[in-house]
Amino acid sequence: MQKIKSLMTRQGLKSPPESLGDLGAIESLRVPGKEEFRELREQPCDPQAEQELINSIEQVYFSADSFDIVKYELEKLPPVLNLQELEEYRDKLKQQQAAVSKKVADLILEKQPAYVKELERVTSLQTGLQLAAVICTNGRRHLNIAKEGFTQASLGLLANQRKRQLLIGLLKSLRTIKTLQRTDVRLSEMLEEEDYPGAIQLCLECQKAASTFKHYSCISELNSKLQDTLEQIEEQLDVALSKICKNFDINHYTKVQQAYRLLGKTQTAMDQLHMHFTQAIHNTVFQVVLGYVELCAGNTDTKFQKLQYKDLCTHVTPDSYIPCLADLCKALWEVMLSYYRTMEWHEKHDNEDTASTSEGTSMMGTEETNFDRGYVKKKLEHGLTRIWQDVQLKVKTYLLGTDLSIFKYDDFIFVLDIISRLMQVGEEFCGSKSEVLQESIRKQSVNYFKNYHRTRLDELRMFLENETWELCPVKSNFSILQLHEFKFMEQSRSPSVSPSKQPVSTSSKTVTLFEQYCSGGNPFEIQANHKDEETEDVLASNGYESDEQEKSAYQEYDSDSDVPEELKRDYVDEQTGDAPVKSVSRETLKSRKKSDYSLNKVNAPILTNTTLNVIRLVGKYMQMMNILKPIAFDVIHFMSQLFDYYLYAIYTFFGRNDSLESTGLGLSSSRLRTTLNRIQESLIDLEVSADPTATLTAAEERKEKVPSPHLSHLVVLTSGDTLYGLAERVVATESLVFLAEQFEFLQPHLDAVMPAVKKPFLQQFYSQTVSTASELRKPIYWIVAGKAIDYEQMLLLMANVKWDVKEIMSQHNIYVDALLKEFEQFNRRLNEVSKRVRIPLPVSNILWEHCIRLANRTIVEGYANVKKCSNEGRALMQLDFQQFLMKLEKLTDIRPIPDKEFVETYIKAYYLTENDMERWIKEHREYSTKQLTNLVNVCLGSHINKKARQKLLAAIDDIDRPKR
Repeated sequence: MQKIKSLMTRQGLKSPPESLGDLGAIESLRVPGKEEFRELREQPCDPQAEQELINSIEQVYFSADSFDIVKYELEKLPPVLNLQELEEYRDKLKQQQAAVSKKVADLILEKQPAYVKELERVTSLQTGLQLAAVICTNGRRHLNIAKEGFTQASLGLLANQRKRQLLIGLLKSLRTIKTLQRTDVRLSEMLEEEDYPGAIQLCLECQKAASTFKHYSCISELNSKLQDTLEQIEEQLDVALSKICKNFDINHYTKVQQAYRLLGKTQTAMDQLHMHFTQAIHNTVFQVVLGYVELCAGNTDTKFQKLQYKDLCTHVTPDSYIPCLADLCKALWEVMLSYYRTMEWHEKHDNEDTASTSEGTSMMGTEETNFDRGYVKKKLEHGLTRIWQDVQLKVKTYLLGTDLSIFKYDDFIFVLDIISRLMQVGEEFCGSKSEVLQESIRKQSVNYFKNYHRTRLDELRMFLENETWELCPVKSNFSILQLHEFKFMEQSRSPSVSPSKQPVSTSSKTVTLFEQYCSGGNPFEIQANHKDEETEDVLASNGYESDEQEKSAYQEYDSDSDVPEELKRDYVDEQTGDAPVKSVSRETLKSRKKSDYSLNKVNAPILTNTTLNVIRLVGKYMQMMNILKPIAFDVIHFMSQLFDYYLYAIYTFFGRNDSLESTGLGLSSSRLRTTLNRIQESLIDLEVSADPTATLTAAEERKEKVPSPHLSHLVVLTSGDTLYGLAERVVATESLVFLAEQFEFLQPHLDAVMPAVKKPFLQQFYSQTVSTASELRKPIYWIVAGKAIDYEQMLLLMANVKWDVKEIMSQHNIYVDALLKEFEQFNRRLNEVSKRVRIPLPVSNILWEHCIRLANRTIVEGYANVKKCSNEGRALMQLDFQQFLMKLEKLTDIRPIPDKEFVETYIKAYYLTENDMERWIKEHREYSTKQLTNLVNVCLGSHINKKARQKLLAAIDDIDRPKR
């Protein structure tokens, strides 16, 4: 019945009283039988209606067990009975009873499988109880037999044996307690021996044993003492861990890590280790700087120990600045090296632990170990950046404590070298680009370098204005890599191998500083002999490398003389720079001696002391750029200004002549003119004095500019005996070409350090400036060529010639001989100049080309001055010109003769018809209007009439109109 109550409660029925023991009052509510259950379930029903009927039952029916239902219903009857109402009430009660009965039937059927199962379990339990009763009965019977069979003596023996066993256990416990009492002595010995793992292992074992015997009163005090000892071991272990930060010792660190692992505090140890490293960095830099400050301060009473590190750095004197910086970096290197070796230790032992774990350990222990290992690895990786940031900040603070502009260049470079090495250490340490140090040193370097560069530009102007353009005697194998300023490049390439021919090593492996100095040494050690002790062996004795060369330098060779073997051996092609072919014929060398005035000092480069100073400056600039790559763009920009100023000075001294451009020969290319204009606008200060009304921006721009240099009064360019300063012009121009070649040689190195975003500037500098150096030869040597031969005299001689002859002449005119004599004299003067300065083949070719070109154009100009000319006169012109060419080819080996067609085409145009001449005039615009007009006027009357003349003159005027 209780189950029925609970089922009704879960179904939402109103619960009857808990005890339904007395069912006498509700006997009339009998439980339906199976047939009735079936009928009830088969009747159609509405669950909601049934639930409403059950809910309509009065609560009193679910009251106490003593409730009398019959009495309750009788008392409810009214005084006057109504049969119909009674029947309706009775039907209502029956419906409620049927609903309850149906609900009860559903619940009984629902719980019937559980009832059957529970009944089976009860039956099984009853069987088990019966079996237990049988076992207990048998046991009692056997105990009774044992009790009767054993005697009192046997039980006595068993009791004594038991006592013996207890006493043995007690003795063992006493011995253990005695050992525990003596443990503190052994622990002290182990701590003195720095055997931390053994001490902790012993202490933990003692604690475990003490917990076993804690029921003894003497052990309770020992237990607390062991706990104090363990805490003391942890303190000493922390001190031992801090020693790792400066001088890493593998054995020492292994013991410390094993000890922390026994304590189960691997993660705590790693946290403590990073704190110690941070503290070590702070203490190290402070002590280093404090030592130098106190040493330099002497016996003063200043308490530097109380100063902050930032303030302490300002007290470092300039004399001790560099040694202090070196020691500071050395000390920081020791800290970083210890951290690096710490990481190496963990990587090695992690691999060993992984291998041992794979052999088989408990899953729980493996997971815990992996977690600790991952935590340590991540902590160490994060610590790399943090430690490097601390190092950068400490060094930056030191750098800002002193104004670096007070140092000389070599000292400043040394400071940059130390900082560069430190940044290299940082990059290898954690892969960082050293943003803090870079920004700090970059600003100071740029400011320092701006002032330094400005001073060097002023010095360069002074050198140029005092330069007499004498040859600086250097050896034939001179290379800029032999200079001290370029020694740093020897590590990357051999001085005798060009960048294009430098072999590329594919098997070489870069060794990091940590790998190099891991076992000892320090990358910041100041070398006692920092500068190279060897002297530069680049200058030749008296300008010659041997007495034989000096003897052969001034030797005159005629067409029949033999060529010395040393010239065959030492001759180098000036155009290609390649060694000569061994099978050079005598005739070839004889022809070369006429056009290449370089028999003396054949291989020696042509340069001046000023050129050498500029090259040394470039080397110093590259040192700074190589040490501090973040300022590479600024350095290369300043290097380009050195070259720009040198090029502009050479042009100003020797090549500026406005009358040359008026000839229309295009001696200065548009690229060269653009380059010179750019240099003048950006670098040259053309103002005599500063304008007081000028803006501040204009004043700042003028500070970046340099006044235009002036040629030394000692340099004479107006003497015909010296070919108008040809020697000085050759030295100046070829020194510029040599300087350009050195810049070309350095381009790969500059390109390697130049930031990618700034490389277009470098490419533009080389393509628009360096490559134009050789183009200055034309305008500079054109001035010599224009004055070396008297072209005006030739025009006067040509004006006296009668060209309207009636018969063909067999003898050329006298002006041809006069012109050839001028060329012979020019040739002799070139030979005289070549005794002072070697004239390279390109230079001699340009000089001869200019002179021949001017002579041919003078010839055409002379022919254009002719008033009357016959066909025989034109033939005489051709005869004269052919005679000139024949004699000229014996003086020079230039082939073909420049502007040869210019003269021949003009002579042959005399024979053209009207239509052909009109087309010829339109096609040949290289001739001047005067020359074309004269050609038309001379032809008038011979085979051109007046009408044709007007037409041709109109065509000439159309051509000349766009030029106006």
